[in-house]
Amino acid sequence: MSPPTPTTHRWRTRGTVLTAVTLLCLAPPFAYAQDRQPDQAVPLAGVASDDDDRDLERHEIERMQQRITTLEALLETLGESGEDAQRQETEDLRRRVEALESPIRSPDEEEEEESDEHPFELSLGGYGEFQFAYHDFGPDQTQTGGSAADHRGVFDLTRFAIELEGELPYGIEFEAEVEFEHGGTGSALELEYEEFGEYEFEVERGGEVVLEELYLEKKFGDALSFRLGRFYVALGALPFYHRPVDYLGSRRPESETRVVPAVWDEMGLEARYQHPWFRLTLQAINGLDSTGFSSQRWIASGHQQRFELVRATDLAFVGRVDIVGVPGVVFGASAYVSPNTTGNRPKPDLEDVSAPVVLASAHAIVDIAPVRARSSLIWGHLWRADVISDHNRRLSNNLDVLRTPIADQAISFWAEVGIDLFHFFPQVSDLHRLEPYVRFEHYDTMFRVSGEIFDNPRFERTLFSGGVGYTFHDAIVTKLDWTHRRLGSSEFRPENTLRLSAGFVL
Repeated sequence: MSPPTPTTHRWRTRGTVLTAVTLLCLAPPFAYAQDRQPDQAVPLAGVASDDDDRDLERHEIERMQQRITTLEALLETLGESGEDAQRQETEDLRRRVEALESPIRSPDEEEEEESDEHPFELSLGGYGEFQFAYHDFGPDQTQTGGSAADHRGVFDLTRFAIELEGELPYGIEFEAEVEFEHGGTGSALELEYEEFGEYEFEVERGGEVVLEELYLEKKFGDALSFRLGRFYVALGALPFYHRPVDYLGSRRPESETRVVPAVWDEMGLEARYQHPWFRLTLQAINGLDSTGFSSQRWIASGHQQRFELVRATDLAFVGRVDIVGVPGVVFGASAYVSPNTTGNRPKPDLEDVSAPVVLASAHAIVDIAPVRARSSLIWGHLWRADVISDHNRRLSNNLDVLRTPIADQAISFWAEVGIDLFHFFPQVSDLHRLEPYVRFEHYDTMFRVSGEIFDNPRFERTLFSGGVGYTFHDAIVTKLDWTHRRLGSSEFRPENTLRLSAGFVL
């Protein structure tokens, strides 16, 4: 008998494979028929089966998948015989098996795949901090010579913020942040020295429980994104570095929070473009209410918080660019332009007056071990400040504003630097940081005045701070520092504060 030729061997192999495929494909129906009891009827196509029929169908699918797995192993063995033609036939059969396998899914798998088309994910985060402080000066700075010498302690549940982030269908995300300030809600009784030492009730609707963020975000690829709702105004350093672990001092720099609203948030639309070397942010938001402008906080108290609705007759526009190409270094500039601030007043008492506001800012952030450093510079100009000051003096007491003169310009600068001592001890885990730091601040809410407005040196302040902070796992932090404050004239008594703070980040 003559030996088989390669062609004969190829046809024999093909016959073997086809026989295996035939047996494996026919076996499930015969096995399915044998598994059924005589009194069990085969469910008709298109008719919903009961629970027993559904279990039998799943059993059939499992048996079919086992046979397909066996057939794939057989094809893999046959594919290693070495002949090109045979290997090509094996690949063709493999593709046919994959085509048979793809539509075979259990009902649970089909429901899971359908749910993946509309995902919803929710994550919870937040942060909190509290402080214990000792002051060697009294709270009334309006006295001759400044605050009187005193010895007093102050405890404060500074803030607790809850952050919610979620992913909605079609790639839409949302974020919400609710902040509880000073440990309570409701009205508060305050002694206001800027109003001749009068006791005032403040409803604190926007100061005790604050919805700081609530927006929807849609991303288009990795570069472009849009936000709609309430979000942080992209000016200065604090909107992006305001958690307890982000800054070195025991409290946020007061120089930035006294010139513009603290961690400023408004409603509007934001567009952001992320490039490997820079990040560009553009915002269109509601403007400020000029009835809240004052000597003490310039335009910061013009943040709309007293009424249920946010007035947007006068809008504002923000542009910001951050250079992010160097790892651990972020620096950039931002600008805020509001063509007018009189249209958002509660009553139309300055309809014919245009009072624009322009702010310019520069910032720098460095995180290169063992050094951390932050800095921010803000300059601002308000037009027609003398006219607004004159009208604000005649506002109702019930509006709860200071009604003090307003400067044309204000300025704020702060910088801090710290060094992680544990970085020089390799035996200490990277989860620990021990950072001595120093901070310098200077701000003047009456930097330039016009008309007959008095440039009160009490509103020019310079602060020197130094202390140490311990951070564990970038989540728990405690800080101890001392701050020395000087006012704009040597006639005012210096002020010293010793402060211990603790905070956490979820």
